[in-house]
Amino acid sequence: MSNRKDVAIYARVSTMGQTLDGQLRDLRAYCQSRGWEPVEYVDHGISGAKDSRPGWNQCWDAVLKGKVRVLLVHALDRLGRSLPHLVTIINTCVERNITLVSFRENIDLSTSAGRMLAGIFSVMAEYERSIISERTRSGMRAAKARGSRIGNRKAWFDVKRAIALRADGWGQIRIAKMLGVGVGRINRWVNNGQRSADSGASLNPSEESISA
Repeated sequence: MSNRKDVAIYARVSTMGQTLDGQLRDLRAYCQSRGWEPVEYVDHGISGAKDSRPGWNQCWDAVLKGKVRVLLVHALDRLGRSLPHLVTIINTCVERNITLVSFRENIDLSTSAGRMLAGIFSVMAEYERSIISERTRSGMRAAKARGSRIGNRKAWFDVKRAIALRADGWGQIRIAKMLGVGVGRINRWVNNGQRSADSGASLNPSEESISA
């Protein structure tokens, strides 16, 4: 037996009413059969959809620092928030020569079958991304055809009022607060006006409002 100590177990359940006992029992037995002495990382009552999972964050940090050479999970759905996220984890393991083992699916990335499956996952994730991208573009085209505005709404302010306030000596920050727009928008307006003045043009005092 190798008695290796660079093995990590990761286990997770989504709700507080569930228990980790079954996952840990199987994974510990597997490690015992291989002569491994694993470090355990767990998340209890945390959904896999969450970006921050304390146990997983610690486990993945150990992986990235080269402290883990074998990562053992009960099932692949314990790992990724989504298929693309799972593929990112798998690809990182492959690139770093880390053996990822999924107990329930009987997947071992150190085998040719495991590496083939990793390639299939990658293709599926790319397909999923392309579908989402096309749906987004299709939705934008449909909205544009209906006359809907695409992008952020513009913030408007009264240019006549801004000109008057500038004439009274108000600064840009004070003007922005008074007119309810960002300071950056007022700064751009002032700078554009200065460039116009330098080129012989002037701000149009009759303009009712201007967009952010």
